[in-house]
Amino acid sequence: MIDWSRVNELREEVGAEDFDEVVELFLEEVEEVIGRLREAPDLSQLEQDLHFLKGSALSLGFAAFSSLCQDGERRSAAGQAAEVDIPEVVAEFERSKALFVAELPGKLAA
Repeated sequence: MIDWSRVNELREEVGAEDFDEVVELFLEEVEEVIGRLREAPDLSQLEQDLHFLKGSALSLGFAAFSSLCQDGERRSAAGQAAEVDIPEVVAEFERSKALFVAELPGKLAA
């Protein structure tokens, strides 16, 4: 679900002192789009939203979430936005975020 090697890579890239800020920014930006999808998804914007979420997720190692976003992005690009399981995308983000937040301190200490 979480690609911890990617998380460690990112931490090395940005530096340990800036890592928390990068994580916070990532979560804020993603939460904004997730909130929009949760409350009032715009199917005409879905492909772009999922593309953004996919890229953000890849950056921080949210592998399962990224994969789900990629599938939805492809469907949207093919004119099948109405078939994308938006509640599942939102739920996968919540699961991934919960796991990330719970396990991050232990993974960084290792």
